[in-house]
Amino acid sequence: MIRHRKGGEPIVCLTAYTYPVAHLLNDHVDLLLVGDSVAMVLHGHKTTLGASLEMMIAHGQAVMRGSTKACVVVDMPAGSYEQSPAQALASARRIVDETGCQAVKLEGGVGMAAQIAAIVANGIPVMGHIGLLPQSVESDGGYRIKGRTEENVAALFADAEAVEQAGAFSVVIEGTIETVAADLTRRISIPTIGIGASGDCDGQILVIDDMVGLTVDRVPKFVKEYANLRDVISHAAATYAAEVRSRAFPGPDHIFSATSGKEPI
Repeated sequence: MIRHRKGGEPIVCLTAYTYPVAHLLNDHVDLLLVGDSVAMVLHGHKTTLGASLEMMIAHGQAVMRGSTKACVVVDMPAGSYEQSPAQALASARRIVDETGCQAVKLEGGVGMAAQIAAIVANGIPVMGHIGLLPQSVESDGGYRIKGRTEENVAALFADAEAVEQAGAFSVVIEGTIETVAADLTRRISIPTIGIGASGDCDGQILVIDDMVGLTVDRVPKFVKEYANLRDVISHAAATYAAEVRSRAFPGPDHIFSATSGKEPI
């Protein structure tokens, strides 16, 4: 269980939104997050606010078909849980029932503790999320790093403790000053998953498209690109286009003839 990994071998997490990617990542990660970042990464929205409950369920179902070992967590999108604990529980129940995922994630600390507690009390594991909250960027005036003032640091500690006490099994710390994220990790007893936070967190997560170099817009500072699929895909498409235009493709190996027999498609 992820909860029992506190202080042990770092927990490896990545986002996934599709069956083939989940299938490829399954053997290498401990946790797959079906993040509401899918609204930006695959659907072209400017923020995660473009994600809907139906969108998250559809992508959650796809990821579950490709995952056999990793713990799959599905994000609860903005508008699906903030109103009340009852709304949060209903949305979480629908996500779990329709996808079969192991847990849900929601953003917020002190203000969302009642929602977390209600979901956990009904047998659904919850991952918390504090620090920079992508669902709140519009009201927060943009993507602002957290932990720069004493007041904000105090609020972060209160959020972390509230999430822990509400029963979450782990918490994502995003976009937070390194020393603050490290202190938060030492303060609470549940695992912390860092993204733009600290190497001292109990685990790390990145958006898969950022990690493999598929992001077409600005890549965040905290991302390390382990591949450059932008160039690979662009080169493949250019080569294909050239071969189609020159009639080099399809060649003899890619067509069916009357003498081909019962070749599989």
